[in-house]
Amino acid sequence: MTTLPDQKDAVGFDPVRIGAFGRCLRNPRVLIAGGFLAIIGLLVLLAPWLAPADYRAQIDLPLTNAGVLGTDDFGRDVLSRLIVGVRTSMLVAVLAVLVAGAAGVFLGLVAGFRGGWLSVVIMRGIDILLSFPPIVLAIAAVAILGPELRNVVIVIGILYIPRFTRVVYTQVLSLREAEYVQADRVLGASSTRTMFRTVLPNVTAPIIVQGSLSLSFAVQIEAGLSFLGLGAQPPLPSLGTMVGAGRDFLEVQPSLLIFPAIVIVAIVLALNVVGDGLRDVLDPRRGQS
Repeated sequence: MTTLPDQKDAVGFDPVRIGAFGRCLRNPRVLIAGGFLAIIGLLVLLAPWLAPADYRAQIDLPLTNAGVLGTDDFGRDVLSRLIVGVRTSMLVAVLAVLVAGAAGVFLGLVAGFRGGWLSVVIMRGIDILLSFPPIVLAIAAVAILGPELRNVVIVIGILYIPRFTRVVYTQVLSLREAEYVQADRVLGASSTRTMFRTVLPNVTAPIIVQGSLSLSFAVQIEAGLSFLGLGAQPPLPSLGTMVGAGRDFLEVQPSLLIFPAIVIVAIVLALNVVGDGLRDVLDPRRGQS
């Protein structure tokens, strides 16, 4: 009796992973969270056209019900500022995660593949960064560098480099002695080519999952820094600055605080739900369980 070839090799896809992806799509939590994040993505891309008014312009008297969500303490449209605030917060978070991902993946590849003293130096530096509470280190760093969005992106990016480095380092340690990696070496490929052309494609799944989870934390850190006045500076709104400004008018106009706070919670929750769904799809061990 002949044995059928492995289905993944025969038809070009992994049925286990496809099945996990189907279960993920049938999960109403993932569908709702993904749809919400798609709406957030549209807001980020189309904010200047979707905002009903200029976020800097005074459209009415302060703290009135003009517009959909009313006006703030300067008479500016709250809905317009909320849309632009979502764009500001998400752009900062995405750029910070891209910085963290690029640096963390590179360091993890080098430390895991090269080994030796270089691995020790890199991983001990990562351990030092992990020993500090992220929000405390972020506040100190931004306070020193100055309250600018560029500095916020750099600081948050550096804070989350260790997460990517540890994930990639662990994966590379388990892959560097694999047969296909050894075959690459026998064929005369350089270490750099082997790292980036052979090893890196096989660690993309945990990188994607870590990126989605880090994005939710980056949104929280950015909101915290902006709430303290260390992020976006007036008149540019972000979700954190809107929460900070709205706390003084909670009794008079609670929507100034409630709506941006709800959006922050919803974005973080949606990113975590989608991250869990991606983990189920991209981690074969979870897909088989």
